[in-house]
Amino acid sequence: MSRPPPARPGDPLDRVDTPALLVDLDAIEANIAAMAAFAQAAGCALRPHAKTHKCVEIARLQLAAGAAGLCCQTVAEAEAMLASGVRDLLVTNHVVGPAKLARLAALARRVRVSTLTADRRHVAMLSAAAVAEGVSLEVLVEIDAGDARMGLGESDLLPVARAVAQSPGLVLRGLQAYSGPFQHVREAGARTQAAAETARRAARARDLLRAEGLACPLITGGGTGSFQDDAALGVLTEIQPGSYVFMDRDYARNRDRGGGPYRPFAQSLFVRAGVLRARADGVCYVDAGAKALNLDCGMPEVAGRGDLSFTKASDEQGRIEPADPARAPELGAALMLVPSHCDPTVALYDTLVAVRGGRVEALWAVAPDPARSPPPDR
Repeated sequence: MSRPPPARPGDPLDRVDTPALLVDLDAIEANIAAMAAFAQAAGCALRPHAKTHKCVEIARLQLAAGAAGLCCQTVAEAEAMLASGVRDLLVTNHVVGPAKLARLAALARRVRVSTLTADRRHVAMLSAAAVAEGVSLEVLVEIDAGDARMGLGESDLLPVARAVAQSPGLVLRGLQAYSGPFQHVREAGARTQAAAETARRAARARDLLRAEGLACPLITGGGTGSFQDDAALGVLTEIQPGSYVFMDRDYARNRDRGGGPYRPFAQSLFVRAGVLRARADGVCYVDAGAKALNLDCGMPEVAGRGDLSFTKASDEQGRIEPADPARAPELGAALMLVPSHCDPTVALYDTLVAVRGGRVEALWAVAPDPARSPPPDR
């Protein structure tokens, strides 16, 4: 169900209706600039993952800062990101199903499109879709980066890569070597070891392809938790971080090399919540629960209030307990919550309220979930 906008450009922060998804413009712009500068200095292409923000305006900022292209997780996200002006899209998923495959191939009429595979039967599906649309789809073979998920091991790599190279309508572009779980390994030394294992597997896969005379111009992977190690190891030709634009409480649970919280980027994403009830014992309830905050990585944090703990969530309410009842929020007060997991929290909203200096500067649309909207006309 579409909701009315929680604010208008020019509104002061205290006029923003709650619950609302806010982005601090100064912080997100600094994050985008910092990652772009890092990638340039490291000599590694940057392909940010749009599944984090699902927002054309943010994609434009990333592209203007020098991103080589965008990652998307679904065909619907890729379709939505066309409005950003992107010219090189990578759908980092295995697209299956006649309707989605046809839409993927149709995208290749407009921009450069790559996608993933790890199965010869799937290669045949991709080929049929590309031939039917009269286009070329570029394909990356997804390898097991050490997390035992969707990717292939060494013994299965070459048959799939050969199938891609030999199939009409397909071009073998290289390898996908991404490990989501490794981004959240808490200790810095262990994350470095995990990144090194991914790089070792990727280098071995690259060498196997080259020995067979198969092209491997692109090796892509890495993320917000491992980007520094990914670039330093020199195997990946591009990195695909996403959460760096926003950050969240779960990334803050990672440790840096000094043992402190992992904060290479500023927290820019918040959920503004209003206090619905303030009890005499200091416990209060806010209007942001499980329908306003994704909770798969735990409860949110109350920004700037280490003395308050978000302890429980129902569908539409959250419970907050104070360390000192005398400092508890009052009825009608507003609190800024740091989501525990930014990507799926953003997906709960239609609008990002872009704020600078305590005032609403813009409202940015969040690309709708494909279940809530039909595909665009072709």
